Amino acid sequence: MTLDKKFLKKIKGDASFRSFYRKEYRKKKSIIVVAKKEKKKNLLIYDAINKLLIKNGIRAPKLLNHNYHKNYIEIEDFGKLTIYSILKNKKKNKLQIFKKIIVLLNKMQKIKNNKIKNFNNKNYILPVYSKKLIADESKLFLKWYIPNIFIKKKALTLNKKLTTKINLLLSKLKLKNNTFVHRDFHVSNLMKLKKKIGILDSQDAVYGNKAYDLASLIDDVRLKTSLKLKNSIYNYYVYLNKKKINKNHFRNDFEILSVLRNLKVIGIFTRLAVRDDKKSYLKLIPYAWKLIENRINNNLIFVDLKNYLDANFSKKIRMKK
Repeated sequence: MTLDKKFLKKIKGDASFRSFYRKEYRKKKSIIVVAKKEKKKNLLIYDAINKLLIKNGIRAPKLLNHNYHKNYIEIEDFGKLTIYSILKNKKKNKLQIFKKIIVLLNKMQKIKNNKIKNFNNKNYILPVYSKKLIADESKLFLKWYIPNIFIKKKALTLNKKLTTKINLLLSKLKLKNNTFVHRDFHVSNLMKLKKKIGILDSQDAVYGNKAYDLASLIDDVRLKTSLKLKNSIYNYYVYLNKKKINKNHFRNDFEILSVLRNLKVIGIFTRLAVRDDKKSYLKLIPYAWKLIENRINNNLIFVDLKNYLDANFSKKIRMKK
């Protein structure tokens, strides 16, 4: 298959190295995903995870064509209507939409097989979301954000102290790494498909902590929601899973993973601005700080971290875009 540019229209991308094009040919639409960097993850692994989701009755884009040598795949077009855009414009009954998302999350978390073939007919096995990997991601905050705020000497001191505090939090996680984790499960990656919801951007999926995707959904930096709504979504998930989880252990891990994820997010958004000149994400950093505050201000497990962050990251710093 060759690509004729006259049938392609570039569409808004994401924070990855991929580019996206909507193809319209003979009244049929599809999406062309182009990836010259991190090609294996963004093409081969993305297709493999989508196949795994589809195999388990979850709507993910089907592969239509591929040309790995020329750095692209062609996948099903899920349209333009994200759940994010629906929630952004909806003033009431947001919880009803989130309840449907929780049902989808439950279905996804029932996936037991962790091996699938990619379009090159090779097996792909989902990696385990180890504490080391979570720590490495959280430390993106140290690698990118802190040096962008402080002089080198203070940055080194902060990084050393915060590394210890991050590792201590990780040691307090209770749940096993035995659940399918999308790893970027938020409403911008969910699409309205008639009466169903489709999932995008699954290439980073792993087997990990059951609380991670719920934390990603509820404490999503892209969509501001009230604490009341956050608590209602959380309680609905717990209600549906009350026979499957230890409530205290689950809450413990949910809050730790939420904080570590949003530290990672601040680091990633800074990296996008500094390294890739994608500065639009910087405006989300103050809300990421707010999400961290919501968790660390009300849980004794975070007392040490809270005191250290309060002593070194003023309100002025946190509000900086």
